[in-house]
Amino acid sequence: MSSTNEHGQGASHATGQSSVPESIQKAAPKKLEDQLPDSVHDTNSNKDTGKVSHATGPSMVPQALQEAVPKSVEEFLPESIHPTNPK
Repeated sequence: MSSTNEHGQGASHATGQSSVPESIQKAAPKKLEDQLPDSVHDTNSNKDTGKVSHATGPSMVPQALQEAVPKSVEEFLPESIHPTNPK
């Protein structure tokens, strides 16, 4: 018998490191866990959600923020802060 309900609550779905306290991981639905950037709570969901950084070089923007914003926002930033155009 599974310890999770139909929403995936009752267990953490992290497959790697997480900055989220374990009690919150277990209380949150799987869908919510998957929506967090993998750099904050790694559920290996980036390939499914599109939460990836589009940086083509070193960036001054924190990784979690890079993964959380749309590509258009990343491309709006100056190249000197967050490079997105391949050289």
